[in-house]
Amino acid sequence: MTTDGDDYCLIDATRPPRADGPPYAECVLCREPTEYPESYKGITLCPPCEWQEAQRTACSG
Repeated sequence: MTTDGDDYCLIDATRPPRADGPPYAECVLCREPTEYPESYKGITLCPPCEWQEAQRTACSG
């Protein structure tokens, strides 16, 4: 059994690539700028919303 944590949760938490600079994509929840490029197609979250979403969907056990 490994203890690195990667084997523990089966939720796919794929994240978009970090942007090198502006323009940044808007957070889909609060409309604040994120760390992701504006050209990224998909769901983008700002750091506070990303953290809250991670807490909400965390594996329990």
